[in-house]
Amino acid sequence: MMNYRVDPGRVAPFVPMGCEVDFHQEETYVSVVGFLFQNTRLKGFPVPWHQNFEEVNLRYYIRRKDDPERRAVGFIQEIVPRWAVAAVARLVYQENYVALPMRHQLDLPEGRLSPGSGVAYGWKKGGRWHEMSARISGPLIPLAPGSHPEFIAEHYWGYVSRRDGSTTEYQVEHPPWKIWPVEEARLDMDVRTVYGEEWAEVFAQPPVSAFVAQGSKVTVYEGRRLKPLP
Repeated sequence: MMNYRVDPGRVAPFVPMGCEVDFHQEETYVSVVGFLFQNTRLKGFPVPWHQNFEEVNLRYYIRRKDDPERRAVGFIQEIVPRWAVAAVARLVYQENYVALPMRHQLDLPEGRLSPGSGVAYGWKKGGRWHEMSARISGPLIPLAPGSHPEFIAEHYWGYVSRRDGSTTEYQVEHPPWKIWPVEEARLDMDVRTVYGEEWAEVFAQPPVSAFVAQGSKVTVYEGRRLKPLP
């Protein structure tokens, strides 16, 4: 997870109906997140050749207006390597999924993620590979309540704008994650090619923070449409 401070006006146009931009200590952020889906199932059933794959997404942080405790994420773009995964996600969740060639690399000196391990995710667009990478620099630690890493990592709701202007809410369930601190966090990306000219200024600055999350089993529940606020 590589996290960048952003003007709230940059993400405001993406915020679904019934939600608002979320802040941590009067700042808001976007994150580039790379991770692996493993043993993926759709409604409990494995889909052949589509169980293990990478994803890199650009996400932002929101909350529900009438229930601010429902802190959530929204997605600006999600990259996966499988055309079918992108197509189903666009159909079912109406998220902005795109399919591109992808790769990942794990450098595990001790045979597992630990201090000294390297993690990298790459995707190909515009005739070149783009990559995010980091090297773990310390032991696995729990998320401190109220901390910046907790604000970034701990979200159990998602909201999506539908084509008709309404909003879909869905719940995400997983145990609290622990994180590793990192060094050498690097984003080698042609921003204009991947996200567009309007994001160039955001990614011209170094990330405010970066870390590797432990991950876990995750359940994403079927979404439901929100009723407009009175």
